[in-house]
Amino acid sequence: MKPAPIRRVVIVGGGTAGWMAAAVLSRGFAAERLAITLIESPEIGTVGVGEATIPPILTLNRLLGIDEDAMIAATSGTFKLGIEFRDWGAIGDRYFHPFGSFGADLNGVAFHQHWLNLRDGALDDYSLNAQAAKAGRFIRPVDDPGHVHSRMSYALHFDAVRYAAFLRDQAAARGVIHLPRKVVEVRQDARGHVAAVRLDDGAEVAGDLFIDCSGFRGLLIEQTLATGYEDWSHWLPMDRAVAVPTERIAPPVPYTRSTAREAGWHWRIPLQHRTGNGHVYCSRHISDDEAAADLMGALDAPAAGEPRLLRFVTGRRKKAWNANVVALGLASGFVEPLESTSIHLIQQGVVTLMSLFPDTGFAQADIDQYNRLMQAEAEAVRDFVIMHYHLTRRDDSPLWNEVRTMEVPDTLKARMALFRSRGRLFLESSELFREPSWVAVMLGQGLWPDAVDPVAGAMDEAEIRAKLERMRAVIARGVQAMPMHDDFISRHCAHAPERTGAALAATG
Repeated sequence: MKPAPIRRVVIVGGGTAGWMAAAVLSRGFAAERLAITLIESPEIGTVGVGEATIPPILTLNRLLGIDEDAMIAATSGTFKLGIEFRDWGAIGDRYFHPFGSFGADLNGVAFHQHWLNLRDGALDDYSLNAQAAKAGRFIRPVDDPGHVHSRMSYALHFDAVRYAAFLRDQAAARGVIHLPRKVVEVRQDARGHVAAVRLDDGAEVAGDLFIDCSGFRGLLIEQTLATGYEDWSHWLPMDRAVAVPTERIAPPVPYTRSTAREAGWHWRIPLQHRTGNGHVYCSRHISDDEAAADLMGALDAPAAGEPRLLRFVTGRRKKAWNANVVALGLASGFVEPLESTSIHLIQQGVVTLMSLFPDTGFAQADIDQYNRLMQAEAEAVRDFVIMHYHLTRRDDSPLWNEVRTMEVPDTLKARMALFRSRGRLFLESSELFREPSWVAVMLGQGLWPDAVDPVAGAMDEAEIRAKLERMRAVIARGVQAMPMHDDFISRHCAHAPERTGAALAATG
């Protein structure tokens, strides 16, 4: 007998993960085809660490039919052109990881090879994003390949709680049922699949497919199905964070800042109405009170709340999809927020689920493929983040000595060795971070190739220098033609508290 189609999806947990799943599923299936219920305990707050994103968030917004200006206004958002890193390679060092590209490839050879060969100007001189961030300017890309502004690439900063509420309104408008209740019991069927959950008011909610967005505890994926967890803390020893907002005292800059500290690092994420600040740290090297004091002492504006402590173990669930349960967000694992990947991994999880959406037979081949894809995605992000720590030259504290001298995954070791040889990078087509990102971090933290690609070295030096000079000039003019970041926000997407609800959510 042919398995029946999935008719009932139950999402356990809200926040960004739960409401992103609800928004995508409700966009893909009509309400009469798929009944979606989201159960969200009013006792559990949203973990608002992930207020910075990376460019793929724009693809999701388009998929959902979101008016970006309306969403930014509703979430008090700002634009993000990249991340500034301070004190990572060594105390006093500073580099920028921009979105988008550096320069342009010449004669089939990667741009960074020409730059390494000639060292004409700073690498950031050839990044439109880096120069715009430095100048505090922003403009959206134009649809004209011949215009320098077509090369703009950006992501967003936003209030994660407001973003979840924005997605909630959109999902509700498409028929998603929201139950603000606590799950007190999980019932399984004879196959071991989750059959239903019982709520604190005695009601029972049955489903065919369950999505676990219950956070670190993994109510369904772990507490019920005992899936197991792969711990990566031997590579990424940060296990706690303390977060606090500060008042707005200056126009928000169009980038995130990460500053390395003795036992971790600080983040700074500017929004329209406030700035998000946090200290990610290793509790073996600093106490919670010391970490909070370190953060509070480094704030550049008055605190707008009390510090909030978060605990985590970096790693991933051994299976993101087990039986009829798919885990998203913190329930599926966690890679610390250094490169703002948490929301992207949620997005990738739910979009991949849509591409492998099951019927009630739950074909094992589909489940295995989903798990392979999500494992590869998480491990690629893991390696990129590990590299930031391992390439430090700092020896001023036990933490930095530990990560600088540790063994790293073979995949990362091979990639660094290849770059150290002649500056070469070979990436899988599906990898999130592309060549410019690896180049920015490797060079930014002092991993310089022993030699350059001989093909680049064989080209006419005067001709290449002239082309590099023109690139710098075009970028400089392009930046000067942009409005200031704060002016762009004021003109297009300033936060308006009265403009909330489903009316803002969708354009189609």
